[in-house]
Amino acid sequence: MMHNLALDDVDFASDDLSLRGRSGLVVVDRQLNLVASNIEAIQILTFPSAPEKIPHLEGWLTKRIRGGLVDRGSPAPLNFVRQFKSARRTYHCRSFPLNLNGNARVPNHPALVLLLERNPNGAVNLAEICARFSLTPREQETVKLLFEGLTSKEIADRMKISPNTVKAFLRLVMVKMGVSTRSGIIGKIAGPTN
Repeated sequence: MMHNLALDDVDFASDDLSLRGRSGLVVVDRQLNLVASNIEAIQILTFPSAPEKIPHLEGWLTKRIRGGLVDRGSPAPLNFVRQFKSARRTYHCRSFPLNLNGNARVPNHPALVLLLERNPNGAVNLAEICARFSLTPREQETVKLLFEGLTSKEIADRMKISPNTVKAFLRLVMVKMGVSTRSGIIGKIAGPTN
C-alpha cells in the first residue's frame, strides 16, 4: 500500500533539493512493523537506491528499521540508535512513544514515532571551512555537493557544468586547503576546525 502511495506522490521521484533538508518521520507498532512514514523518511532509509525500484517497499523499510535503527546493545526493548548512516550521510534518530487516549498498552496501535534528521554539524562546519579558506561561491557549491557524497559527474549535472570543470574546482579547493585528495577536503570539513 505504501509503495503505491509513494509512487503516486508527484515529488517522490523528483530530485527536488528542498526535500533533502527535511526531517523523516516514521510510525511503527510495538513489533516495529511500519505503520506510516513521510516521503523524506523513505528517501533517507533507501538512499542511495531509488525507492520506486525496491520491490515490496513497506517490508523492505520494516527490515531496515529493525536491522539498522534498533539499538542491539541496549537492554531495554524498543530502544533506537542515536545516529545511523545512510550511505555516507549521518542522521540522528529520536523516538517518541505514542499513547492512545492516555493508554500506552492498547494492542495493535502505533507505538512509536521516529524522527530522522540529518546531522547539522556538517553544514555549520562547511560554512566555517569555506570562509576560513576563502572559497568562491562556485567552489563552495562544489564542496557542499562533494560533502553530500556526490560523484564528480553528479556534481557536474547539479551545477550544470562539465565534469572537468568540477575537477578544476576541486583542484583549486585542494590547493587552498593544503590537501591532495577529495577525501582530504572531506577530512577538513568533518574533522576539528582547530
